[in-house]
Amino acid sequence: MTTGLIFDIKKFAINDGPGIRLTVFFKGCNLACKWCHNPESISPKVQKMYNAKKCIGAVKCIENCPNDALKMTSEGIVTDYNICNLCGKCAEVCPTKAFEMLGSEIPISELMKKIDNEAIFFDQSGGGVTFSGGEPLMHADYLIEALKECGKRMYHRVVDTTAFAKLETVLEVAKHTELFLIDLKVMDSAKHKEFTAVGNEKILSNIMELAKTNCEIIFRIPLIKGVNTSEENIRETAIFINSLEGNRKAINLLPCHNIAENKHMKLGNLTKSNVFEAPSNIETEKIISIFENFGITATVGG
Repeated sequence: MTTGLIFDIKKFAINDGPGIRLTVFFKGCNLACKWCHNPESISPKVQKMYNAKKCIGAVKCIENCPNDALKMTSEGIVTDYNICNLCGKCAEVCPTKAFEMLGSEIPISELMKKIDNEAIFFDQSGGGVTFSGGEPLMHADYLIEALKECGKRMYHRVVDTTAFAKLETVLEVAKHTELFLIDLKVMDSAKHKEFTAVGNEKILSNIMELAKTNCEIIFRIPLIKGVNTSEENIRETAIFINSLEGNRKAINLLPCHNIAENKHMKLGNLTKSNVFEAPSNIETEKIISIFENFGITATVGG
């Protein structure tokens, strides 16, 4: 039975494609963007998140831990990950949900039941299902099976991806997808590697091949000051988009935010997270103007 590691399923999503959508978030990403606002999506393994603000000191978690991996401190419950086996028994008994397990293996049949329950909203709004992450292409077999099942039901399908995968995978997924949402981080490969841990040659090559299939693609550009907001990078991005086959004239700009810092703390990441800035409104308007000069309509959000 095919299963996929999923860390969240969001109902009534309105920014992950047309209409009202159900968005399925896969766990695991082969990039490590320093500005990632979903750090819980990066690891391809089950993780545990602890929110000290929710903890009321009920200690049921400590009593229920089979490995004695938890202890109460002045700053809340501390987990010894050297002996914690991530069984989730602490989360099961926590009355305030201060503990949360991230990632569960969900069979296709179970996933489709969840999707089918939302079908009425798809029909009424022109919506459908979006597969996001993390990186959904890391779960290719499961993803393709789910896309096929959605196709049988005539649900609109979107894949939100970095396009960092084997070309064969990208093209096979394209056969069963109506729309791709693809991030374009930064055009210089060395800078791309500095901020995401991988170069972008494969990404750009895959996008060029994907564009030849005439599938619908919407590019989403996270705007991070000092990383990709320079006039040079915006121009190179526009030139690349214009070089692709098909009509690729609409893109979404997503100014960065720093909501991830609290998540890092909940995950027990003691290293201080990176802080990035979004460009000012004036800078963003200039970026939009540059794209307009290349015949590309850029809008904030989406």
